[in-house]
Amino acid sequence: MTPRETTADSSASTSESVRSSISVQPDIIVGLLGSADGNLRALERLLAADIHVRGNEITFSGEPADVALAERVVAELVAVVSSGQAVTPDAVRHSVAILTGTDDESPAEVLTLDILARRGKTIRPKTLNQKRYVDAIDAHTIVFGIGPAGTGKTYLAMAKAVSALQTKQVSRIILTRPAVEAGERLGFLPGTLSEKIDPYLRPLYDALHDMMDPELIPKLMSAGVIEVAPLAYMRGRAQPLFTNVLTPDGFRAIGEIKVGDFVIGSDGSPTEVTGVYPQGFKEVYRVYTQDGASTMASGDHLWAVYTASDRRRNKPARVLETKEMIGNLRSAHAHRYELPLLSAPVTFESRPVPMDPYALGLLLGDGCFSSRATPTFATKDPELAEALEALGLSGKKSDSKFVPEDYLFNSADVRLAVLQGLLDTDGGPVTQQGRTCRIQYTTVSDQLCDNVIFLVESLGGVVYLRTRDADGRKPGLARGREVHHRSDAHVLDIRLPAGVVPFRLSRKAAKYDETGGGRPMRFIDRIEPAGTTEAVCISVAAQDSLYVTEDFLLTHNTLNDAFIILDEAQNTTAEQMKMFLTRLGFGSKVVVTGDITQMDLPGGATSGLRAAMTILDGIEDIHFAELTSADVVRHRLVSEIVDAYARHEEPALLNRAQRRSSTGRSRR
Repeated sequence: MTPRETTADSSASTSESVRSSISVQPDIIVGLLGSADGNLRALERLLAADIHVRGNEITFSGEPADVALAERVVAELVAVVSSGQAVTPDAVRHSVAILTGTDDESPAEVLTLDILARRGKTIRPKTLNQKRYVDAIDAHTIVFGIGPAGTGKTYLAMAKAVSALQTKQVSRIILTRPAVEAGERLGFLPGTLSEKIDPYLRPLYDALHDMMDPELIPKLMSAGVIEVAPLAYMRGRAQPLFTNVLTPDGFRAIGEIKVGDFVIGSDGSPTEVTGVYPQGFKEVYRVYTQDGASTMASGDHLWAVYTASDRRRNKPARVLETKEMIGNLRSAHAHRYELPLLSAPVTFESRPVPMDPYALGLLLGDGCFSSRATPTFATKDPELAEALEALGLSGKKSDSKFVPEDYLFNSADVRLAVLQGLLDTDGGPVTQQGRTCRIQYTTVSDQLCDNVIFLVESLGGVVYLRTRDADGRKPGLARGREVHHRSDAHVLDIRLPAGVVPFRLSRKAAKYDETGGGRPMRFIDRIEPAGTTEAVCISVAAQDSLYVTEDFLLTHNTLNDAFIILDEAQNTTAEQMKMFLTRLGFGSKVVVTGDITQMDLPGGATSGLRAAMTILDGIEDIHFAELTSADVVRHRLVSEIVDAYARHEEPALLNRAQRRSSTGRSRR
């Protein structure tokens, strides 16, 4: 644009009337005026100043304030056209609205903010509130976009999600809506489950196809990079009611867990349960690891896993669903997915014990508890005899020994001391050339075998178990006589984490320290269908959202590195909203959109969106972006309809931004 020229109108009838002119570069004048001068007609309708165009010169006349406003509007539109963006009558209308508002904002900055471009089409905010909404998504972890239909809440959030995925700010997009029956029960609608649910999700699919290549979307959805599901499916990440989870008092069925209870997190410390969500009957799978551990979970249950590449690059764990890993568990011949292990030993409350834990371990290994024999540790000692009696060990033979519960569920120091006593007697380091040292332990007691596995896994290690059957085994020799084996022998190969000392016996400790114990690892080995059963999911307060389930496996139920959009949130219940928000994981961003004037919930139900607006107001990093009828970007009648219904039904439903807009809007 060439320099603007402004002159006084000497022929004006009053001293208050002025005249001004602007010269516009010839190559942009057509884009400024619009097709068939549509933009010029819009300017004439919206502005009080008289506007005349001759060639590439635009002249304004009227009261000084009206002329000044017209000059600003045209200057902003010239900047927009100069940036290469097309100007429409709607853009003219929104520019006038921005400049007549109470904020000192530039329409050009609003209308030229690019969010996403595809095949020549660029998605941008079209109003000031839309720009503030987009800026809030960049600046905050959780953003609520609240406003009437047609204000671009979902569309802009979708554009930000796709942009974040393309720029690798997130690793997946999750789009969800509550499926409200609205007069018809889903079970009685015709078609398959997908056909019943798809109409609720169609707006999300449509927006997605506007922003990505259609042929790419099915691939990303099948790979789990994009998930589109009803809200009820979002919380379907679950485990069967009978699945054990570890609590400070030992393992309990997850179906017995209540909000406020504590379970054990990945750091070995208790973490509070913040939500319990029954799931009804679900298809479940049994997930096995290479060391023989296993647990059950639904197909969409979440797992934190590492690939070999993640480990090499020191990247954080990625989060995958059970069903995403099926059929993809090997890379060449190696296991693909490694599970995290406890970062510290499990913390149980310290309990008093009647015998030194290391001495107990030695007794369980080499001692004899029979009062008819003369053992290494004399059972005729009254105190020792009383202690063994109290622990239930008196008279136990090799195949019936066990670690008493007071030692299993005790402090890490006590558990380690028991394990050291066992390994100093019946265990030892096993070295192989070019490899780190593993520990091998053997017992003929089924219960003691399970107890040792518990001790090792509670300290952050892993155990590989194999059993040598008594039947068919070559007999041993005692003074030249064959002695047949009477019990199966359980051989445990143990890996303990760095810092956990397995031996006190110096010769064993020296051999172990010479090569090091390596790093314990757990890989997902196979996943098998396990039928249908009633299930539940929980959320926990731990920062990484991990909790300990069966066999000390770590799993969790939140979403890391994801861009999550909850659309039509006014139709959630308060419980659903809490469930959804507590799924938030590290590196994730959440956008919740809704219109509180259009709820389809059954009578008397409280909207989760309304509840969240009250409960979460003022929390840092949570932002409420309010849009109004002035931000409607559909047909202009939609804006008028929204305002008319608001005036008729309940003025109180007008949010703060609407009230500001309605009082600040200029009218001719």
